[in-house]
Amino acid sequence: MGQGEESIPDAEWEKFLREAEAGTQGAPKEPSARARMVTRRLQEESARPEPWRGHQPPRRRKGKVWYVVGLLVAAALVVVALAPGRVAGWFTGGGDASVPLAAETRRPTQPPSAEGASLAPTVARPFRGSPAVRWADGAAGINLPEARATGWMSKAEVTRALEKSRDFLAASNLDPGVLRGERPGNAIAAVNPHQSDVQKYLTTAFREPSEEDDPLRLFSRFDTANVRLVGDVVKTRGRITYREGARGAVEVSADVTYVYPVVRAEAGSDEVVRTIVRREVVMSWDDPAKIVIEPGTFSLVSYKTDTTNGGCGPFTGYLTPKFGAERASERGEGPGVDPYDRSTSMEKRMRKAGDAGCGWATRS
Repeated sequence: MGQGEESIPDAEWEKFLREAEAGTQGAPKEPSARARMVTRRLQEESARPEPWRGHQPPRRRKGKVWYVVGLLVAAALVVVALAPGRVAGWFTGGGDASVPLAAETRRPTQPPSAEGASLAPTVARPFRGSPAVRWADGAAGINLPEARATGWMSKAEVTRALEKSRDFLAASNLDPGVLRGERPGNAIAAVNPHQSDVQKYLTTAFREPSEEDDPLRLFSRFDTANVRLVGDVVKTRGRITYREGARGAVEVSADVTYVYPVVRAEAGSDEVVRTIVRREVVMSWDDPAKIVIEPGTFSLVSYKTDTTNGGCGPFTGYLTPKFGAERASERGEGPGVDPYDRSTSMEKRMRKAGDAGCGWATRS
């Protein structure tokens, strides 16, 4: 209805409609739009009528809103792509609850970012400032490959060999009792008892540890008289691979880095340091028809170890991390090493160190 036009009462329109339906002379043949509207309203009297003159707020136009939302989402995706670590920090206050890294299925091409390295660890957040904050806990960080029939073993047997290999690593480097300095009985039981040279090493290493017979070559142990672990989580990252070895054996190789946060043993100690150990262990699951071996055990082929802040002095059979000024002043003669860099093979790292003595860590 145009501005200034008079409003016609409903009663008159209803009267008009009834006359039109009765065929009153002069009535229009087809009701107007307004008449049709009134007809519809009368037919729906049983339902609650909506006031056709009443005000209804106009519908919000959604096009512009979705356009703006789309721009915001696109901008957010760009930020995540360019600085994922920083975005995670917005929600975690330093990254302790960041999204975990995907499992390591192959050797990385570069070291992890040093972002946040200036953040000091605390008893509440012992991995703060470390790439390990996004690593998995315990054995979950040791990735197993897909099994397939290899050598003398079926697919199912290879699966069991891979799982038992990981169990050995856990018993050697993650078992709470072993970390407190106890003898790693379960781990030792997994090694072929007929492998005389290895059995001699295992016997001597715990009785008279030395440079030649050092239990730390295979096992992680701390002297609880000096240090204690912070919490019950050890961060790990690594992978297991396998191939057919000599005489049809299934040769399993493990390359794993373990991160142990510790404090001094004294009650109330709150200075947290980290000991980082990277190990490469090669195990041969031999065919009993060709090698003298007990079922369910493997033969050790080789083992390499690289340790950061684990001690560089007398061979006590324990990892001996340093704290405070003592740690700051201790810098070995060897090259600087990033203990979180898994892009370099153990062989290359050991060759770089050579006979230069104890090295030093570029970060902890």
